[in-house]
Amino acid sequence: MQISTTNEVEGGRVLYPIGRVQAASSWHGTAQTEGAEDFHKAALQALIETAREFDADAIIGVDYAYDEVKHGELLAVELRRVCATGIAVKLAKAA
Repeated sequence: MQISTTNEVEGGRVLYPIGRVQAASSWHGTAQTEGAEDFHKAALQALIETAREFDADAIIGVDYAYDEVKHGELLAVELRRVCATGIAVKLAKAA
């Protein structure tokens, strides 16, 4: 599976877009800084698995954002998760 943060893939040509895909890491405390990169990796891996379900060859325009849950009456700690989005695409095969 090829991954690109731009709208192009290295050495390939997009045949057609399948659609926007989205996935997220598990929830974790906002104060948790150790292993923060692991949450990005988990979100990307989940995004790849989602794109594979649609028989995609690549994901372009990959971007990351955070979802957060702030303090409330029932929540003792602020929570965050990493969300990854992109466009699943089918690539043209080389002749």
